[in-house]
Amino acid sequence: MATFLYKLGRLAFRRRHFVALIWVALLTLAGVGAASAPAPGTTSFSIPGTEAQKAFDLLEQRFPGASADGGTGRIVFKAPDGEKMTDADNKATVAKTVKELSDGSEVVSVTDPFTTNAVSKDGTVAYTSVKYDAPGMELKDTTRDALEAAGDEARATGLTVDIGGDALQAAAEPGAIGEVVGLAIAAVVLVITLGSLVAAGLPLLTAIIGVGIGVSTITALANALDLGDTTSTLALMIGLAVGIDYALFIVSRYRGELAEGRDREEAAGRATGTAGSAVVFAGLTVVIALAGLSVVGVPMLTKMGLAAAGTVVVSVLIALTLIPALLGYAGKKVRPSGEKRKRRGGDTSEAPEKSAAQAKSGLGVRWASFVIRRPVAVLLLGVVGLGAIAVPASQLELGLPDDGSQPTSTTQRRAYDLLSEGFGPGFNGPLMIVVDAKNSDDPKAAAATVTDGIKGLKDVVTVTPATFNKAGDTATITVIPDSKPSSVQTEDLVHAIRDQGADVKADTGARVLVTGTTAMNIDFSQKLTDALVPYLALVVGLAFLLLIVVFRSILVPLKAALGFLLSVLAALGAVVAVFQWGWLAGLIGVEETGPIMSMMPIFMVGVVFGLAMDYEVFLVTRMREAYVHGESPSQAIVTGFRHSARVVAAAAVIMMAVFGGFISSSESMIKMIGFGLAIAVFFDAFVVRMAIVPAVLALLGKKAWWLPRWLDRALPNVDVEGEGLRTQDDLKTVGDADPDEDRELARV
Repeated sequence: MATFLYKLGRLAFRRRHFVALIWVALLTLAGVGAASAPAPGTTSFSIPGTEAQKAFDLLEQRFPGASADGGTGRIVFKAPDGEKMTDADNKATVAKTVKELSDGSEVVSVTDPFTTNAVSKDGTVAYTSVKYDAPGMELKDTTRDALEAAGDEARATGLTVDIGGDALQAAAEPGAIGEVVGLAIAAVVLVITLGSLVAAGLPLLTAIIGVGIGVSTITALANALDLGDTTSTLALMIGLAVGIDYALFIVSRYRGELAEGRDREEAAGRATGTAGSAVVFAGLTVVIALAGLSVVGVPMLTKMGLAAAGTVVVSVLIALTLIPALLGYAGKKVRPSGEKRKRRGGDTSEAPEKSAAQAKSGLGVRWASFVIRRPVAVLLLGVVGLGAIAVPASQLELGLPDDGSQPTSTTQRRAYDLLSEGFGPGFNGPLMIVVDAKNSDDPKAAAATVTDGIKGLKDVVTVTPATFNKAGDTATITVIPDSKPSSVQTEDLVHAIRDQGADVKADTGARVLVTGTTAMNIDFSQKLTDALVPYLALVVGLAFLLLIVVFRSILVPLKAALGFLLSVLAALGAVVAVFQWGWLAGLIGVEETGPIMSMMPIFMVGVVFGLAMDYEVFLVTRMREAYVHGESPSQAIVTGFRHSARVVAAAAVIMMAVFGGFISSSESMIKMIGFGLAIAVFFDAFVVRMAIVPAVLALLGKKAWWLPRWLDRALPNVDVEGEGLRTQDDLKTVGDADPDEDRELARV
């Protein structure tokens, strides 16, 4: 591996014009494709295998043309103080709104609140429902504009008018200002870490090119593959973070090779062969984690994961080829490590490699030496601290956001609150009961049995009469719960109706299915919960095998996996504390607390695992490299920190800045993902990898690198340490030691 990448790096350095031309051509091609493609919409949502989805599919068959999964809109009217909606002028306004909405090209039906009993008991609130022939997430912009225009005209008469339902989706704003701030922080960190504007600009430039290719390709294929805007947001988030980090590690290693006296082409080759090998395996763990989302069985998650994984692959290829090419263009503008320090008064009479080692010595070496002297204390403090932060995760409540979780400034949230005020909190989450009586002797009697049974359940406010299809073999019943859609009581009601349905089938032969948005959300949460353990086993298992090959050890990959579990549990605990309990919610603009988004745990497991293994690979491969080349286990830990700690810390800060930029989004899902990933990176990089990992390795000593002989012979030798690149002069160089570090190690 290292030898091949070494040759690739040198080739890219020499043929930089050709390499740069290829990437510019790919970026241009992707950009043209994105510009000529139709604007991407939000991806369609389906959950194969769930009861709610089966009911929707059945309704499509038995009620043709009814658009069972079609979008719905609700215009909610509230009369001014002292008036009622039944007053003549207000009734006329509502009638005009209903007429205007009926003319829409995608409209199936519009209800009149005065004929459908959609007026509150006190007469102050009324609503009209609009049914569309396409799902809410797939409606045309003109249809949404017409809905908003009708609301504006009614509002101009003096009524309070707000619009809810899934037909009017809140515009997702990824938080452009936050992204700019995140990139600005990343740029500052890169300048500090790499020592010059040119060196710092290379990772930013290549990351932007990689994300540009990835996101443009997703946009170009959005219509054909049904990819939504959330897919692009995830690819942008992950692509920026890993693109900057992967380039940073190679550029940093390149500067280190220059400091050891190598010419620029040779340094580019060796940086690509060593740090590039770590990039390949780090990228593979991220790809495994993201592509593994396909095992969940939710098409939307599968597409998001595969699209983000493709962007990561592009980032890896750019780091291995375009970075060496750009280093060739940069020439002497990218200086060796420690050169500035030597110019400020360091002893330039020393050998270059020794000066570089001293320049890199400092906090990383001192911290590693401290951990080696106090491994038990550091280990206990890290584990107990993260364990305490993880405690709120035990109270995790899952759900999908609805209009009730929107900011109070949105019309969707105001409509939600008006309906709750006029008709009760459960009115925003009606349940649709589908009675499949095709195998029943008396379909009407079966439907009546279902209706009577539901009326006897707790938390039920209203049960509408059964409505049959033309064939008379299928009926729908609407149930209004007493509690809000995201409540535990409503979830219990759904399960109670389904349990009752088993008895109905035994007695009458009719099948009872519960569907609707609320039931779909409940089924989605359950499907993700059921898939979490198999997904975790698959991803961790594959990455564990991969890391055995990389580190040629059993205990190091095991320690890496356990450390990841600790950091992801702590991150989930922090998410629960902020978004569910409301702790410090005002600091990041969380206006409404509630259940955690259903996909958050499994999504965080996938993404954070891949990113966590990045830091494990980059940090521990340098330790492994030093150990293989003859250093003691303790010396190897210090050497790993001397070369990698500063860069790993910088990479973590960059990732946190990029993810943190998305916290400014008005979309609750994007805000939660940004916060969760940022805090998870902090826990994993600075607590697990920087404290727990060296403490465990110090306690294990040589046992950390133990591998059964039969397994050692069976595993392929990928040579991540770059052993094949070493010469006798290299061996002599590695044998040199910094006197300051010798004194540190003497005390260990």
